[in-house]
Amino acid sequence: MSEAITSGGGPEEGVTGLVDDWAADRQAYHVPWGKAMMWIFLVSDTFIFSCFLVGYLNVRLTTTEPWPSQSDIFALSFGGGEPIPLILIAIMTFILITSSGTMALAVNMGYRKEKMKAFWLICATAAFGASFVGMQVFEWSKLILEEGVRPWGNPFGAPQFGSIFFMVTGFHGLHVSAGVIYLLWVAFRVKRGYYDDKGFEIIEIAGLYWHFVDLVWVFIFAFFYLL
Repeated sequence: MSEAITSGGGPEEGVTGLVDDWAADRQAYHVPWGKAMMWIFLVSDTFIFSCFLVGYLNVRLTTTEPWPSQSDIFALSFGGGEPIPLILIAIMTFILITSSGTMALAVNMGYRKEKMKAFWLICATAAFGASFVGMQVFEWSKLILEEGVRPWGNPFGAPQFGSIFFMVTGFHGLHVSAGVIYLLWVAFRVKRGYYDDKGFEIIEIAGLYWHFVDLVWVFIFAFFYLL
């Protein structure tokens, strides 16, 4: 409690009161440092992804050559049948959205102190994330090896398509890969009882990161694959 109290019971005014209040180390908002730092990181990352997407839109609107048709490039056939447009991308999107649900359940179980349920739900979320990355590797290999897409050109149209595609999806895939490692690290520390005394707020912090990664993919899916 600050000592900057006048004889009338109110806070002391002026510079002296300001110094005393500052020295009292009062907390204006009761937000843990871990959560606050994660929010700051996510805000900074939002600017980066926003720059990527705005840059993509600018290139697409100003290019003089036709933009490749995503429905043709990202079509996939099963068993020799007709190619289905964007089927792999739709599955990847479904997987990430589902992983948001398992992550939310893990946070709930953490606050209930049911750590084994939280552990398995975090592992399920990480498994979904690893599946997403695996599908992205398949997508990249198909485009590079079979379709001939390169960062500097492609046989479908505007040469900028390849560089933007690999930059945006690669940067997001890097975030998902880092998230999988982070989730597994948190999960095994939860299982070993590391947070039994400290509380399970770390699960919510990990969840903030994971939900952000999922939300960014929704924008990439909408702007890059559907537009």
